[in-house]
Amino acid sequence: QVQQVESGGGLAQAGESLRLSCEARGRTFGGYARAWFRRPPGKVREFVAAVDWSGDNAIYADSVQGRFTISRDNDKRAIYLQMNSLKPEDTAVYYCAAREGGMSSQVDQYDYWGQGTQVAVVS
Repeated sequence: QVQQVESGGGLAQAGESLRLSCEARGRTFGGYARAWFRRPPGKVREFVAAVDWSGDNAIYADSVQGRFTISRDNDKRAIYLQMNSLKPEDTAVYYCAAREGGMSSQVDQYDYWGQGTQVAVVS
């Protein structure tokens, strides 16, 4: 069974940092791009960041560019999202995802999803 398991969510004050992790179980996701999406309260799921198989290339949503950093460790089958300078509007359930091939910012391009981890940012 293929799984992606997120961790690291929680409550933070505005301006603080959190680091999310996503561990793949059941497969290595070799050759797959991996990404983070989020679903703010009452809104649809939206793209946050994606990283290619090598880990050398990444893309970001404008709303997080310069504050968030995505990375991956293929030996650990994991990806990470370092979130700095958090804002209340970053409050959401964060999901990791994977797709075969290159990076994409489109939700429907991803085949494997985690169950999500809650991030709440208060001012």
